[in-house]
Amino acid sequence: MTALLVLGMAAPQVWAQSATLLTDEAPVAAVWPSLTVMPDPSRELTVHDVLGRLAAFEPPSGNSGTLGVRTEPVWLRLPVAVSPASDGDWVLDIDYPVLNRVDVYLVAGGEVVQQVRLGSLQPFAERPMRSRSHAATLAVKPGGHYEVLLRVETRGAMVLPIRLMKPAEWNSTALNEQLLQGILTGLALCLLIYSLAQWVNLREVLFVQYALLTTGSLLFSVHLFGLGTQYLWRDLPWVEAHAAGLSALMATCGSFLFISQTLAGDQPRSLLLKSMRGGAMLCALLALVYALDVLSTPAIAAIISIMGLVPALMGIPGAVQRTLRGDAVGSSLLLAWLVYFVATAIVIGVIRGWLPVNFWTLHSFQFGATLDMLLFMRVLGLRTKALRIQAVSANRERDAMRSLAHTDPLTGLPNRRGLNMALNTALSQCTPQRMLALYVMDLDGFKPVNDQHGHDVGDELLVAVTRRLQRHVRQSDVVARLGGDEFVVMTGELGNEHQAHELGQKLLEAFRLPFSLGSVQVEVGLTIGYALAPADSHDAVGLLKLADAAMYSGKQGGKFCLRRNTGDLPPASV
Repeated sequence: MTALLVLGMAAPQVWAQSATLLTDEAPVAAVWPSLTVMPDPSRELTVHDVLGRLAAFEPPSGNSGTLGVRTEPVWLRLPVAVSPASDGDWVLDIDYPVLNRVDVYLVAGGEVVQQVRLGSLQPFAERPMRSRSHAATLAVKPGGHYEVLLRVETRGAMVLPIRLMKPAEWNSTALNEQLLQGILTGLALCLLIYSLAQWVNLREVLFVQYALLTTGSLLFSVHLFGLGTQYLWRDLPWVEAHAAGLSALMATCGSFLFISQTLAGDQPRSLLLKSMRGGAMLCALLALVYALDVLSTPAIAAIISIMGLVPALMGIPGAVQRTLRGDAVGSSLLLAWLVYFVATAIVIGVIRGWLPVNFWTLHSFQFGATLDMLLFMRVLGLRTKALRIQAVSANRERDAMRSLAHTDPLTGLPNRRGLNMALNTALSQCTPQRMLALYVMDLDGFKPVNDQHGHDVGDELLVAVTRRLQRHVRQSDVVARLGGDEFVVMTGELGNEHQAHELGQKLLEAFRLPFSLGSVQVEVGLTIGYALAPADSHDAVGLLKLADAAMYSGKQGGKFCLRRNTGDLPPASV
């Protein structure tokens, strides 16, 4: 006790040299220059033991804000001097939410005047300040001199961005951080929902794999920045203790599947595809073993630090090959991996003490993961574009095949098969008040033109005949070519038989004029036979036979005429 009293009396002279001065003019106090460290490998030191060993504290090695990965608890000593002009309202904040336990002792005159327990594994309701980070108001008085002792214990990296702040500054900083986390988390959720919606629409497995990768990355960030404990798994210590390892394994599993599907999804026997799927299965197995507490957190962290790099390293050769071929998928993957490697290097630098802890280094992995998700979404966009191009190509091929099957290649008119389809559809809507007329027509004098001027001129004539027929019918009518010089016109929505006869006469008269085919002028006539539905027949085959018989009857009776077959004419061969 005497030693403690002596220490308390002598402290002001020491603090005057090395203590952190708290003055209201500087709302944020930098504490790391005044901080000293003492490890507690026995895990048995109490605050009173530590007060008797203050001389054992030493300055931390490396850059400010981190002590690296430590398996044993660590005691931190921070001497503080409060300005007499200060109002005494100060907040201690440690903005690294995944620290498992932090015991804070405020010592004045060798006696503990305030004790606070913080940490991610402590019940959220018992936190002195219900915040994302570990924060507590210090009971200091203007002009006072204090020792702030902290006992820190955690399973992961001992990153310690410790600040002493005025309450208004702490509130402003906390709100800004919540806003940033809301934006980044909201963006990740939007990407996740979009990928799942695309999977529902397209049934493309790549979107599910992207969703798995994004979910793992999102949960890791939510855990790392304290949103999980604050909102999702409050007062669930098992989840908090395992969230980092399980989410990292989920993201790694998604990376194995997504990258392998992107680079070799169309090659079922690819060694890369099989190897990466094996890696995904290993991640799932490790997650199960870790959830059962067979593996410790340090062990799983060591495994993930290696496995997390494997999908990218295995995918680099394939991505380089694609990039060299001008494929944007390859360049997008390479850029994403470059960002990932840089972000990982920064995190390692912070943990090892090679880089200082600040806003950018603390958020480097989160920013890198967000950029990676956007780049991977670009890969999905390119994949969707490729699927759309394939679908358009398939539709074009299908349409081309259908066109070949239903269309005359010379004139572009429907052939016999195409006509039958259109005729059957039209007959289903035919009534006595809405009659349908079918005209079968054959050119008069086509063979002499073909023999005299050649097949090329003959083909030009057939095309010209097509255009003339189309000009003299309605847009809703169908003009077809059955073969040779035989054409068919189908027209519907006729109110009476007279309208059908008038249209036939109109078509007949259209062929009194000659055809100009370049330097050649030729004359051909037309013989037309027609039948009406439902008056003459109710089915396509019967209607076509009646109209064909009428046309042949006209041919035998002198050509260049219009005749209707009501069933009274003798049948002719089709």
